[in-house]
Amino acid sequence: MTAQVVFVHGIRTSATMWRAQVEHLESLGVPCVAVDLPGHGTRMAETFTLDGAFETIDAAVRDAATRGPVVLVAHSMGGLVAIEYVGAEQPPPVAAFIAAGCTSIPRGAGLAIYRALARGFDRLPRRGQWFTDIVLDRTLPAETRADFGAGGYAYDAQDVALRSLSVLDLVAALRRIRIPMWFVNGQWDQLRRNERLFASLVPEAELIVVPRTSHLVTAMRPRVFNAVLDLALATVDAEQ
Repeated sequence: MTAQVVFVHGIRTSATMWRAQVEHLESLGVPCVAVDLPGHGTRMAETFTLDGAFETIDAAVRDAATRGPVVLVAHSMGGLVAIEYVGAEQPPPVAAFIAAGCTSIPRGAGLAIYRALARGFDRLPRRGQWFTDIVLDRTLPAETRADFGAGGYAYDAQDVALRSLSVLDLVAALRRIRIPMWFVNGQWDQLRRNERLFASLVPEAELIVVPRTSHLVTAMRPRVFNAVLDLALATVDAEQ
């Protein structure tokens, strides 16, 4: 059976952040789908909830699983939600998992500071979009520069999504994961804080740190990230 890939985006962005990966898989003939979580992208008018996020991921995974083994790929906030999803007491039909930019436990002072910074940007002219545009323009290659914002920015969902992450029990979820897994972080990723702990809790996990790369590893180094995708697909294929 042909492997299927399901992509889950990070906070504020949408399914469009995965364009480079989707194009890569399409060139290989690998079926894939990138979802929009509640409050993001095509679902901007909805309210973000964890239950809605889990339902969105589960619907995409179970639909894909009817056609082949599923590789779940998730970034940042979407990665944290996906860890909880994959590590459920009743494991979903996921054959392999790539978690990018999501190796920090979202609690305590770190989460409070992140939320405060986000609220501060919201008070700036154009909600600080001018700053985001400058950062993306200076750090991302031309081929992926527009992808993060192509589906719009989910400013209204940001704080509620960040606040909801504090209830996730990621340590318990990670301990239950028993499938091939890759943690992928950029060297300069602000969410690397607990990467060694996360990797140590999953028996079949590998930690990949991409040099000279930010939190936006999927877009800043698309060919490197696509190589990790190829590795995950080859691993799943070898186990069939």
